[in-house]
Amino acid sequence: MAEVVNAFATLLSPENLLWIIAGVLVGTVFGAIPGLTATTGIALFLPLTFSMDFTQSMAFLLGIYTSGFWSGSIPAILVNTPGAPGNAATVFDGYPMAKQGRAGDALGFSILSSFIGGIISAIALYFLASYISKIAINIASPEYFSLGVLALVSIGAVSGENFTKGIAAGSIGVFLSTIGIDPILGTPRLTFDIVPLLSGIAIIPALVGLFAVTEVFIRLEHNNKEESTIALQKTKNTFMLLKEMLEHKWVLFKSVLIGILIGALPGTGPGVASFIAYNEAKRSSKKPETYGKGNVGGVISVESSNNAVTGGALIPLLTLGIPGDTVTAILIGALIIQGIQPGPSFIVENYDLFTNILAILVISNILMLVVGLFGSKLFPLILKIRTEILMPVLMVVMVAGGYAYNHSLFDIQILMILGIIGYFMYKFGFPIPPLVIGLVLGPIVETNFRRALLANDMDVTIFFTRPISLTILLLTIVITFFILKMNKQSY
Repeated sequence: MAEVVNAFATLLSPENLLWIIAGVLVGTVFGAIPGLTATTGIALFLPLTFSMDFTQSMAFLLGIYTSGFWSGSIPAILVNTPGAPGNAATVFDGYPMAKQGRAGDALGFSILSSFIGGIISAIALYFLASYISKIAINIASPEYFSLGVLALVSIGAVSGENFTKGIAAGSIGVFLSTIGIDPILGTPRLTFDIVPLLSGIAIIPALVGLFAVTEVFIRLEHNNKEESTIALQKTKNTFMLLKEMLEHKWVLFKSVLIGILIGALPGTGPGVASFIAYNEAKRSSKKPETYGKGNVGGVISVESSNNAVTGGALIPLLTLGIPGDTVTAILIGALIIQGIQPGPSFIVENYDLFTNILAILVISNILMLVVGLFGSKLFPLILKIRTEILMPVLMVVMVAGGYAYNHSLFDIQILMILGIIGYFMYKFGFPIPPLVIGLVLGPIVETNFRRALLANDMDVTIFFTRPISLTILLLTIVITFFILKMNKQSY
């Protein structure tokens, strides 16, 4: 414990604290602009850390890491555009809250949930890293497939009033996820000799197109100069927000736990965690019909699980040397540049550096909370801008963000095509969120299903003979039963 105290004392020095603040601010900006994301921010600024020492380097990069995961909720709530895949589920209830004039409250719940998720995940990293890593190392393709199926069940939870159309939209999303190079055989699929499609449909341009461009078309179609702005309610103070959050304390607890556990599994990330957490929050709610219409529990579940992934994803990175998501894959490079080799012996041999990382995570989350609470009062003012001014500006930003993801003009074409598809889906009553869920989770389900079969002589019983996989599948069946029961009147 003395080492932890010393780590905090070291990081509270002006120079180190300045680097954390810089990281938090950079992460907030990159996360809040759809198409950039925390991954882009860390990759872009990584060369800047080559001349820094370990503490300063981690202070800056982990500051971007923590705040970037949260700030993707800002455009998700305000303009129905998730800043990153992990914030895709935030739009389900965050944007309806904004349309009700509660944008400030939604942002407040988002930052408080993210802060709690981030802090608890840092504590879990300290106390449970070795134990969780032993579980994670035994997770293989059958378990990843089962988790993917469990997350896919959330399609039923976000299908809205027409369950059948929701399943159809989800199926389209899964189909679109198969475009590109076959993950097992390495052969092109559904590319029609279009070279850029060999890499598949990039998820960030797809999210921007389906949510943001679609929303621009809808807003411009329904633009009424007398009702072109939203009447904003006064944002509740922090104490009142916390009091309302206590009504969803079990949702918060379960979502944080889901985020930590999913984050600790290499190759999953915040997208899977947020969909599973949202689905569980709706399943266990006494008023599931209010989800998707501005339920506070929906925002809390997504954002707490999303940021709980930050500490969880560092567990396999530091204890096994395996990245938990794309951001930690870049962080491995940052550690190696500093002469540090993550792996089973890292914590024992570099305990002082480990405590520095923990202290950085905690301080970054505190600074993120300050920025977020201040911003929750200011960001909603964006909604006061008239539609005929705001929408063209957003379109320019979205196109720039879609291009910045891969520096590809083809991504802009995909963005616009999916935006048009999303608009017609809206017109014909097909919900868009199921399509996004299918697009995000399709590769996880397909790849791990095929890998599991190939590794076990095509024996399909492998999914039912491994205890963890079987448990997840049984849980999936139970949740599916509840979702079918909830939606029995809508198909």
